[in-house]
Amino acid sequence: MAEHTTEVLVGAGVLAAAIGFVVYAGQISGYAGGASTYPLEASFRSLEGVNVGSDVRLAGVKIGTVSEVMLNAETYRADTTVSLNAGIEIPDDSAIIISSEGLLGGNFVEIVPGGSPYFYAAGDQIEDTQGAVSLVSLLLKFVGGSSE
Repeated sequence: MAEHTTEVLVGAGVLAAAIGFVVYAGQISGYAGGASTYPLEASFRSLEGVNVGSDVRLAGVKIGTVSEVMLNAETYRADTTVSLNAGIEIPDDSAIIISSEGLLGGNFVEIVPGGSPYFYAAGDQIEDTQGAVSLVSLLLKFVGGSSE
């Protein structure tokens, strides 16, 4: 009888640890379990380093994710849809840019808020965009410019 009690206790401990890991992973990944979001669209010259699932941040705080990326065959730009957390209102003169976490870090989408008293509605297009800046291109310009 004591053997069965020990097995049950060990099994319960393993199950509790597994549930704890799942909850922790959900918190770290930002999974909100069906939280309400709304889409905004933007068109970028370059989305280098940004993919579906990349963070969308405002003042360094994650407020959404990139939900769709498509190449526009007519304009040759990356048409992008971002899903923002409901309740986050973005002024309609805001800019959306591709930022880097640092020299070795990845890229993310950053919203730079404007000062308008009016806000984007679901499905609106953000016109003021700035694509990714290639560090290799910048280094080549710097190295090439110093030899003259």
